[in-house]
Amino acid sequence: MGITASNLTKVYGTQTAVDDVSFEMSTGEVLGFLGPNGAGKTTTMRILTCYLNPTAGSATLDGYDIHDHPEEVRRRIGYLPEGTPLYTDVPVIDYLRLSADLQSVPEPKINDRIQEMMDVCGLGPERHKRIGELSKGFQQRVGLAQALLHDPPVLILDEPTTGLDPNQIVEIRELIKEIGMEKTVMLSSHILKEVEMTCDRILIIDQGRVVADGPTDELREQFMGGTRLRVSVDAPVEADVPAALEGLGGVASVQRTNGTYELSASSEANTAANVFHLCADRSWVLTELTPIESSLEDVFRDLTESPETPADTASAPQSPAEAGASPP
Repeated sequence: MGITASNLTKVYGTQTAVDDVSFEMSTGEVLGFLGPNGAGKTTTMRILTCYLNPTAGSATLDGYDIHDHPEEVRRRIGYLPEGTPLYTDVPVIDYLRLSADLQSVPEPKINDRIQEMMDVCGLGPERHKRIGELSKGFQQRVGLAQALLHDPPVLILDEPTTGLDPNQIVEIRELIKEIGMEKTVMLSSHILKEVEMTCDRILIIDQGRVVADGPTDELREQFMGGTRLRVSVDAPVEADVPAALEGLGGVASVQRTNGTYELSASSEANTAANVFHLCADRSWVLTELTPIESSLEDVFRDLTESPETPADTASAPQSPAEAGASPP
């Protein structure tokens, strides 16, 4: 059944951390939850996990309302908060056994579930090591294992690849993609390239409000618009190539970088064909004509560059219990 958030709002005094946020997710979907620091991502995740109560609005996870059935919601969520909270002086297998007990995994199934999570997260060789002796990557794997131990249908991950090296990031990315084929996965990250490679859909919030929601390709087309081309031309020295390119119909700007030209044009203009015909008519040699794709980073910056007021829990008044999650 996934997640449905309806008009979620969280206010601290005069500061609105989450402002009328609504979205839906379905089972088998991996959602990238993005926004600048202070946008309200962590606050939203804490509301969904019943760690914070919203000021207004509601949400359901796997069919259970966060107001009416918070305990049922918690049973159906695997949560990995930012800065994985672990008992570092405890061996991996003992920590997972404790987690299974706290998450009410039936006693006859505990050993099988622990072994399964060891296999899924690649923790077998580390099972008897103390968590504090593990690398950051393996500690993240332990965090994922405890979040998955009770086989929840919904997984919420806050910055799951923070502090990992490139190899570890690839491993965690592949693990999340595999898990996402069967579960509803919501993850927050500042590594936009990883989000683009991992997630089926992107939701961006800024200053507590949703500013974009959709597949990456659709967001590029919707928010960046137009056509961008990289052009290289072998022309006579006296030829004014930039002026000729700027004179093409629909071309908005021409920038020269390291001997090539970058053209921005309206999406309606057949810019590539116009460049080709220009070069043919003037007997210039066209050595490169390459479309430049807008990246998720371009979309993110375009939507969140405006001056903002920090809205996340880092700057909001917090009780000791709200300041951070503790180990299970």
